[in-house]
Amino acid sequence: MKLQFGFGTGVQEAEVPDGNLLGVLHANEVPLELTGEAEVRRALEAPIESPRLRDLVHPGEKIAIVTSDITRPMPTYKVMPALLDELYAAGVRREDVTLVFALGSHRHHTPEEQKKLAGERAWNEIRCVDSDPTDCVHLGFTEAGTPVDITRVVAEADRRICLGNIEYHYFAGYSGGAKALMPGVSTRDAIQANHSMMVKPEACAGALDTNPLRMDIEEAGRVCGIDFIVNVVLSEHKEIIRAVAGHPVAAHREGCKFLDRIYLKELPQAADIVLVSQGGAPKDLNLYQTQKALDNARHSVKQGGVIVLIGSCKEGLGEKVFEQWMTQSESPDAMIERIGRDFQLGGHKAAAIAMTLKKADIYLVSDLADDFVRSIFLTPQPNVQTALDRALEKLGPDATVLAMPYGGSTLPRITG
Repeated sequence: MKLQFGFGTGVQEAEVPDGNLLGVLHANEVPLELTGEAEVRRALEAPIESPRLRDLVHPGEKIAIVTSDITRPMPTYKVMPALLDELYAAGVRREDVTLVFALGSHRHHTPEEQKKLAGERAWNEIRCVDSDPTDCVHLGFTEAGTPVDITRVVAEADRRICLGNIEYHYFAGYSGGAKALMPGVSTRDAIQANHSMMVKPEACAGALDTNPLRMDIEEAGRVCGIDFIVNVVLSEHKEIIRAVAGHPVAAHREGCKFLDRIYLKELPQAADIVLVSQGGAPKDLNLYQTQKALDNARHSVKQGGVIVLIGSCKEGLGEKVFEQWMTQSESPDAMIERIGRDFQLGGHKAAAIAMTLKKADIYLVSDLADDFVRSIFLTPQPNVQTALDRALEKLGPDATVLAMPYGGSTLPRITG
C-alpha cells in the first residue's frame, strides 16, 4: 500500500507491503452535523454549565481572550468572528477587547504571523498581542506549590476567555481548557514547576481526573479565574468538527469525550516498525513540537523496534534548553538520569526522547543535517521509503508495520 505523510508544506511517500502492514491509524468515522464557523456559533448558543457569554460580560469590562500560538493548529481566525459577535451583542466595546497569543516558552510572533492567526476581522477590530513572561502578576500558589504567575494583560482583565484545540497531550492528558493559562501565559518558573510532575506515571496521554499535572493546571485556572472557554476538535485536515463552550472544566471534558470517539485507537498488538508524522506544518516546525508524535508512537512499538519519525524540523530543535540537553549530553541515559535530579523545562522533552530510545531506534526523516541528527542520538534517513527499507533490513522481511500519519492526534492503546 502506498502511504503519504505530511512533511512541512509537502508530503513524503512510502510503499508498505500489504503483508507487513498492521494498519493505518486514521480518525474513526463519527457522524457530523455542523462544521467550521457554524459549529462554533452553535456551541456559543448552547454553552455547557454556563450562561451564554453575552449574558456573562458587561459593557465597560476589559476582556482578555487567550489563544494558541503559531506552533498549534488552533484556527483562531475561524472562531473569532462568532466570538466577537457574541461580545458585541453584550455591549462590549472593541477597544476593551485584547486577543493574547499564549507563547508558553515559545518564541515571539512577527506581526504578519499574529495577523494570520487572528484573522483579518479580529486584527482590524481589536488589540492583538503576544503574552509576556517577563511582565506577570503573582496571584498565589496551587496546593502542589506551583506559582500562579500570569501575564499582566490577562491577570488584570475583568473577564478571561480561553480558546484552544483539544488533542492528546503526552503528560497533560489532553490539550485545551485551562492549559491556555498554564502554561500558555505563565512564567517559565511556573511552567517548570507544573511540568516537573510529568515524571509521575499518572501524567500521561488520555488521563484527566487522575493526572496530577492536569489537576494542577486546572487549579491554576481557578486561582486566576477563567470565565468562559471555547475549545474545538479538529479533523485530520484541521477543520473544526466539534466545538464546546462554557465552563472551563465541564466544557473541556465534553470535548475530550468527543476526541476519544474519533482518535483513541485500540490495537490488539504492538508493531515492529512505526511510521509516524505530525501531519506536516505547522506542527513539525521543529523537533520540540514533532516530539509529540514520537511519544504517541512509543505506545505502539515493540521493545527493540524502530520508529520512523517524519517531520521537517526546518526551524531546528526549537527551544534553547531542549537544544542544550540534546546537543551537550553524553548519552540518552545521561538525560534520563539528569531529569530525575534536575528537572528543567525543555530538558523534559529531551528526556522523553531518551526514554523512547530505550525502547526503540528512532530513524528521523527531516530537513536537519545528517551529522547533526547523529549527534543527538537519532539516525538520519533521506526519505520515508529508505527509512522503511532499512528498518525492514534490520528487523527482517516479516516485520510488522503500523502507520500513524497524524501521530500527534491518534493515541494507540494496546489491548492484547
